[in-house]
Amino acid sequence: MPWARYQGERLVEWVETKIEDWLDLKLNREKTRIVNLNAEGASLDFLGYTFRYDRSLYEGGGKYLNLAPSKKAIKREVAAIHDLTSKRQSFKPLPVVIEEINQQTRGWGNYFKLGYPAKAFKRINAAILTRLQQHLNRRSQRRFKKPKDESYYAYFKRQGIELLSGRATA
Repeated sequence: MPWARYQGERLVEWVETKIEDWLDLKLNREKTRIVNLNAEGASLDFLGYTFRYDRSLYEGGGKYLNLAPSKKAIKREVAAIHDLTSKRQSFKPLPVVIEEINQQTRGWGNYFKLGYPAKAFKRINAAILTRLQQHLNRRSQRRFKKPKDESYYAYFKRQGIELLSGRATA
């Protein structure tokens, strides 16, 4: 992608023409803006991702373009998991709920695996484990008791839950 040090009127018109004529898309003039990501604290949310420059921890403090799932996208995924494990779903056995969650998170994780999604994946995984534990407690009049020498994490892994994991990819 070509970079410009200055976004003059001609360049903006050329980009708008390419988007509208060549790609046959319509720009929303109220939402369209130019963002200088080099500015302190500047970020851009686009297609579920947040783009921003962060200071590198490894390269002597240089900057790198951080691409991560946006807060709004994470919130929507947590809400989707909540819906799959809501009180209305209490009648479903655990394997069915786990399969539905796996299907939901597999698609979400594949879309958001680019960039640096580890923090977002950790948040989603925590929501999954919490909601599954609540689902099991809701299914009976007595609280669910996990096997003695096994954590909830190990129990749900044994039941087939596929938690999100990922590292930076280009």
